Amino acid sequence: MSVGSVGDEVRAEQQAPQQSLGTAAARNLATTTKSAPQMQEITSRWLLRALPWVQVQGGTYRVNRRLSYSVGDGRVTFVQTGERVAVIPAELGELPVLRGYEDEEALTELAARCRQREYAAGEVIAVAGEPTDRVHLLAHGRIEQIGEGPYGDEAVLGVLADGAYFGDVALVDPDATWEWSARAATACTVLELTRDDVRNLAERAGSLAAHLATVAALPHQRTNRYGEAEIDLSAGHVGEAVVPHTYVDYDASPREYELSVAQTVLKVHSRVADLYNQPMNQTEQQLRLTVEALRERQEHELVNNKEFGLLTNCDYAQRLQPHDGAPSPDDMDELLSRRRGSKLFLAHPRAIAAFGRELNKRGLVPETIDINGNRIPTWRGVPIYPCNKIPVSEARTTSIICMRTGEADQGVIGLHQTGIPDEIEPSLSVRFMGIDEQAIISYLVTAYYSAAILVPDALGVLENVEVSRWR
Repeated sequence: MSVGSVGDEVRAEQQAPQQSLGTAAARNLATTTKSAPQMQEITSRWLLRALPWVQVQGGTYRVNRRLSYSVGDGRVTFVQTGERVAVIPAELGELPVLRGYEDEEALTELAARCRQREYAAGEVIAVAGEPTDRVHLLAHGRIEQIGEGPYGDEAVLGVLADGAYFGDVALVDPDATWEWSARAATACTVLELTRDDVRNLAERAGSLAAHLATVAALPHQRTNRYGEAEIDLSAGHVGEAVVPHTYVDYDASPREYELSVAQTVLKVHSRVADLYNQPMNQTEQQLRLTVEALRERQEHELVNNKEFGLLTNCDYAQRLQPHDGAPSPDDMDELLSRRRGSKLFLAHPRAIAAFGRELNKRGLVPETIDINGNRIPTWRGVPIYPCNKIPVSEARTTSIICMRTGEADQGVIGLHQTGIPDEIEPSLSVRFMGIDEQAIISYLVTAYYSAAILVPDALGVLENVEVSRWR
């Protein structure tokens, strides 16, 4: 017998024999305590809670507004090939002087005449008061609008970012001058289109010449500062002055919002539904998690959908750029100043953290309010709700949304239709679809929703907010 075998026998004799039932075997006779199925995707969904929901009985909501004469206030899109940047010809239609012009051949030639220029940070692009003969299209970078402060000092009036343009009035006005100076805050790539290039093409393209002549007459329309048709009024007169006559004109083609839909088919095997329902009903738990996923998708669509999403449908005049990249108290104040009665901010948690860092630098402590047992930070009394549906780009930039809500306040509203067949929650139904030959039960789960912005200033967005700056 080897020495190793003797050692094994000694150790076996030293081990005490088992005197009671082990826990592993005992579990065969025990009833376990279970949790309901958990799901990491579930969030607080503050947007769905904060939006006032309006019943849309016919499935479509029409937003009637006063007639507006404003033209072209969009952004321009570019394509990049290596170091060369070109504007998409159809995107030139976003310029006010070219809005509605659809001659593809002429737009293509205008796009080809745009000259690319690079500006270093700090370089002056335009000087206030000097004549201008060209429009600048900002492909990439940030440009500061510089003006004169109340005491003659330099003041930053605003910040322009990717897709913006300035100087477009020079294409139709030979006496145009710069109202403010433009200075590159970062390295910038700019495309320039001169008035001479446009005129040379208009001499050969009659449609372009006619369009420019029509646009040149538009500023003579009497409008208020929002571009709406003026309502003639008289005030402060005495005696028998003639009271002006007027009427309120309406937009002849108002926007209509149709209810969007999110759907899925839930399948449950009949054997599972029949035999495995204790202590929890399998079908109920499957439906509960499916409904949670639908609601998460609903909030995502309300923020990002191209047709009705808040980010994509915000008026370009209500889009702001941070003055220093990170979201500062000054930027949030500017966002608030663009609208009356702001009800809430909506920001990605990382943007809220970045704003908190800026407050810490200034020694400021934001107030908080209690909402349904949750402590929510505020700025100027307006709650800042977290929303992880707002995207964060690869460059670690995101957006902060500020809005006024409610029909009575001409704000942002949610749209839904309650009372639909087989409804289990407002505007959400679960419809039995039958059992197939494989004994699988099917349920159609459907949610209907949309959102509407009643007037442009109801919604504002602070774009390109940096969330990764630590200093």
